[in-house]
Amino acid sequence: MRYLVWILRLAVFVVVLLFALKNTRPVDVSFFADHVVTDVPLIVVMLTVFVLGALFGVLITAPVIVRRRREAARLRRELARLEDKHKQPAAPQEAAAAPETVAPLAPL
Repeated sequence: MRYLVWILRLAVFVVVLLFALKNTRPVDVSFFADHVVTDVPLIVVMLTVFVLGALFGVLITAPVIVRRRREAARLRRELARLEDKHKQPAAPQEAAAAPETVAPLAPL
């Protein structure tokens, strides 16, 4: 499964890189407040947006990943505690005492 993920990552990277290499003409990039950067190669714009999108995706999923790892660690600790408790020999239980031995019957 690990190899499949790496092959998929490599395929996405190659497709994006080839697409970017085919689009190298200079473009104008407009920002807010009428700020314009002129003659930026389209390859730079596309790769920058791709990297920013990947970083944004990682930042969005990071809290969920951290929460799941904490939960998994908590469950592992609880499992280890329960296994240790199960492995310990049970304390010998005292035989149930007859009521007469606890409080002998008084003569009538």
